Amino acid sequence: MKASTFTLFATIAARTAAFTPSAHSGSAFSRNMSANSVPLANGAMSFDRVCREWRCKYTGDKATSESLEAISKLVDEYLPKIKAVSSGVTVNRLVCGACLDFKLMTTVPLEDFGPWEKSGYAPEEEFLEKLRAIEGVSQVETQTITNMVI
Repeated sequence: MKASTFTLFATIAARTAAFTPSAHSGSAFSRNMSANSVPLANGAMSFDRVCREWRCKYTGDKATSESLEAISKLVDEYLPKIKAVSSGVTVNRLVCGACLDFKLMTTVPLEDFGPWEKSGYAPEEEFLEKLRAIEGVSQVETQTITNMVI
């Protein structure tokens, strides 16, 4: 692991304890682990991408929900800013019609996470303020998690 990547990760881990690396031996690493990965589960898993999830509940039937339609318009408005966070960004939208859940997951490479975190996950504050203002939207929350394609 490069020294600069490790330093960056150490800073991130100090602020987001869920990602604190554990001690490991070379043999504990998963064979799928890249040089920039951080081990989890005694080396059985690793991550090199971190996700910021914005989520809420919406009202109405998924096919005709006015609140979900307004959320969609908000996502369209902010998507260019969200995609500008990192050249390696991926953005996923999840909608559950049964639970009335909406989630927007923005995943960036580990080396881009620290600067994004320092910026307050811009444009998170603006986006969430507008999300909360939508009639029928409740339980607006955020979470920082790893998000790996396996």
